[in-house]
Amino acid sequence: MPDLSVGQYQLVYNLLSLTIAAFFASFVFYVLTRNDIAPRYRGSIIASALVVFIAGYHYVRIFGSWEAAYALDPVLQIYRATGIPFNDGYRYVDWLLTVPLLLVELVIVLSLAKKDTGLLLAKMIIASVLMIGLGYLGEIDRTSSSVFSNRGFWGLLSSIPFAYILFVLLKEIRASMARSKPEIAVLLRNAGLLTLFTWGFYPIAFMAPFFGLSGSNAEVFLQSGYSIADMAAKAGYGLIIYNIARLRTEELQKGSV
Repeated sequence: MPDLSVGQYQLVYNLLSLTIAAFFASFVFYVLTRNDIAPRYRGSIIASALVVFIAGYHYVRIFGSWEAAYALDPVLQIYRATGIPFNDGYRYVDWLLTVPLLLVELVIVLSLAKKDTGLLLAKMIIASVLMIGLGYLGEIDRTSSSVFSNRGFWGLLSSIPFAYILFVLLKEIRASMARSKPEIAVLLRNAGLLTLFTWGFYPIAFMAPFFGLSGSNAEVFLQSGYSIADMAAKAGYGLIIYNIARLRTEELQKGSV
């Protein structure tokens, strides 16, 4: 781990703390509002609650690992590595659990036929597990700085299910938008755009060594970027899903009157 200035260390420290607070606050919100959603769409809110709870737990572990990995040098006023490894593997464990649930959130509110929902979820979950598992095999090789390396090889394989998930999701979102009222269509579009932009950060972070990014600035960029992307992709995304489910519920209630 590279030496960090006080400002660099505290930036990551404070963003990790903010992320934990955002996740657990979101969890409380989803738990309290789940019964406002019709049973047909309530699964999306339960999945949202599970996502932020799981992510919050893992960020508590990441936060503790960050604290343990550094100690302040009182003379030079910089943070030096303690020799205790910073465990970034928590992120992959978190993604392995939360990414399939994020897909569940969205697929439920697309309002597909029951058999189509099950088939789409099966394909998306299998692809997400492959994406994360293959990516992790590349991530553990932190010494590679070339595209033509083990990291590059596993990254390339991981990008195949990554591209497949985005292609299928965006296609299904467009189809659902065409069947939905304008307010819901806008939210579905926003969910798709948020997915595209936040998920896009992760391959950029994965490829950082290929572009010569290393040292303290790279570490701070990656850890800060992961925190911001995770907050948007989980807590922020969940709020969009909640509003889609709420509007879908209102449609059902009006239809039953």
